[in-house]
Amino acid sequence: MQIRDLPYTDPGRPDVRSGPRLLLWLGRKQVAGQVKAMLWGVVHMAAVALLPVVLGLAVQAVADRSGGRLAPAGGLMVLLGVLIALGDTMLHRAAVTNWITAAARVQQLLARRTAELGATLTRRVAAGEVVAVSTGDVEKIGWFVEAFSRFVSAALTTVAVCVALVIYQPALGAVTAVGVPVLVLAVLPLLPHATKRADDQREKAGRATELASDTVAGLRVLRGIGGEELFLTRYRRASQEVRKAAVHSARMWALIAAVQVLLPGLLLIAVVWYGVGLVRDGRIGVGELVTVYGMVTFLLFPLRQFEEIAMAYSFSRPSAARAARVLALRREAPVGENPRAGEELSGDLRDPASGLLAPAGRLTAVVCGDPDAAGRLAERLGGHAAGTTEAPSALLGGVALDELPLAAARAAVLVQDKDPVLLSGTLAELLDVPSSGAVRADAALKTAQCGDVLAALAQASADDSGDPLRTAITERGRSLSGGQRQRLALARSLITDPEVLVLDEPTSAVDSHTEARIADGLKALREGRTTVVFSSSPLLLDRADRVVFTQEGRVAAVGTHRELLRDVSAYRAVVTRETEDENAGPVSDGAGEGMGATLDTELTRLEKTEQIEESA
Repeated sequence: MQIRDLPYTDPGRPDVRSGPRLLLWLGRKQVAGQVKAMLWGVVHMAAVALLPVVLGLAVQAVADRSGGRLAPAGGLMVLLGVLIALGDTMLHRAAVTNWITAAARVQQLLARRTAELGATLTRRVAAGEVVAVSTGDVEKIGWFVEAFSRFVSAALTTVAVCVALVIYQPALGAVTAVGVPVLVLAVLPLLPHATKRADDQREKAGRATELASDTVAGLRVLRGIGGEELFLTRYRRASQEVRKAAVHSARMWALIAAVQVLLPGLLLIAVVWYGVGLVRDGRIGVGELVTVYGMVTFLLFPLRQFEEIAMAYSFSRPSAARAARVLALRREAPVGENPRAGEELSGDLRDPASGLLAPAGRLTAVVCGDPDAAGRLAERLGGHAAGTTEAPSALLGGVALDELPLAAARAAVLVQDKDPVLLSGTLAELLDVPSSGAVRADAALKTAQCGDVLAALAQASADDSGDPLRTAITERGRSLSGGQRQRLALARSLITDPEVLVLDEPTSAVDSHTEARIADGLKALREGRTTVVFSSSPLLLDRADRVVFTQEGRVAAVGTHRELLRDVSAYRAVVTRETEDENAGPVSDGAGEGMGATLDTELTRLEKTEQIEESA
């Protein structure tokens, strides 16, 4: 695999049972690249290792005043220099290719898993964690893959040099052969401490990243309430914790590096001291001592590769474990296990956990006293809670949504969150979404009452064309007000025309007159389609075919808005924003005085709104 061939047509199915297994799987997928890098590494390091031998021959030739032996030694030195340069260049090229292709494979796998999970991902994994895995962790995994081939070539060369030294000069070779393994193993007791400190640094960095992303996302709100200084102080504190953890980790790695310098230096001193004694005794020549000295000096180079692979593995193992956890997330059963896979789903939408039933082809409004409970229920209705043990999956026409492939589930049920996201781009690109084709963009925009939004976008057109569809929208729609963003998101959802549309507070940021028109348009446009609206707005509730009131996660009452307003005090308290004690006065002729006053006020407001809309 070459860099020019990226991205992969199919990145494969990773082994996500653990971090080491994921690293092993990546290694198996890149056997050819690893072997290529290893061979070039052997060429490079063998040439470096042979250079002291040739240098020793040249020194001995000078000592013996033999010009006949000096010339071939010089030629060999030139040849080894060429091999060193070539091997180093090709090793670097092959190793970096392994790094980039491994990182690209993991990023493609993460992107595929993100696309499969959809909005479920950030509900099961923190946003900062996802960012950290797809950036820093991917880089560390690639680092280990890149360093592995150089480590293997260094290990092979080291063994070969030690064997050669024992054969060439048994006395000095034995000292070296015993000392090198000791040097390699000396840092092993320090690695667990270094790994623990590195994990602590990474965990704190992930929290700081998550805090920063949340602050940026809510910057407009923070400025509105004057809270930016509070969050800035929190981020400064988190940043300082990351800095301290990084320094704490760096100290341990500096200690490991110092040990890797000190112990080889002691070995080199011991070899030279012993070798000088052998030269004085006449047991070896000066050239032999120079050769042994050069080869021992060379062994310090592979030792640095051992230190790097230990460091790379210490960093990449927890990174691979985190990546494996994300890649192991699932939301769908294999298509072959679902007999209804591939069929167009329809029918009633039912949530077994709460008892909620949304009849097919009707507009159902859901009122929850707890906004968080409403959000969780909306997620379940869309199949977003798949893979959790909190509640069973919602059923559409008797089919569990979390047993369907993601594409089939999304085509059947679309959930618009309470805070929908508008991606950057033109309005035309924003509205260019997969759809049935039955709902045109102009009809969806009219239903969502986006006339003033289109006028504002037309005035802001960059090319003076006056076409709002060609006007660019900034990231997350920050150039628009909250109500404008909400209405554009509603129009986008209406264009998709799914079999079931679930809307969580779709009009919370608009005025009452606009809300009433949206309610009428939504009912008309979605005629014959199943629509579920989570809201406590009387204007929306009055247009619904049926209203479901839930308490403590269970259905408490079902009826029309006016029936529930008259008969259920808890429902009335949620809709009118009053406590049950305030509107549950003494009962007279089946109705309390407080209840009657509240009911009359609410019904009068609804009638006035209807009259205003009819006159408009």
